[in-house]
Amino acid sequence: MTRKTGYHWLLRERMAAQGMWKTTDIAPLLAERGIHLSAAQIYRLVSGTPERLSLPILVSICDILGCTPSDLISPHIEADSKPRKAVGADLSDDVLDLNRIGRPRRARITPDAR
Repeated sequence: MTRKTGYHWLLRERMAAQGMWKTTDIAPLLAERGIHLSAAQIYRLVSGTPERLSLPILVSICDILGCTPSDLISPHIEADSKPRKAVGADLSDDVLDLNRIGRPRRARITPDAR
């Protein structure tokens, strides 16, 4: 059984708890801390779930909201219900038996006789 890990990004909820309802509310506060992001970058940071995040940005967000990284990131683990085949397992059912169907024959190309 494999486990799939993931996380929930809770920045929007933390901003709402502080009374920040628009994504642009956090831009000047980040700029005060030396973090200059475009409006599109801030929108993606607030509305989406970032795959990568630099530590200076994370620390600045935590300072602005008065929270810790664990308040912004909630991990979750899901159990995979379908077991996977192990590497090196018997895959004889998945492989064509060339002895049974015969080897392919080489094509012979001849010039067109007109």
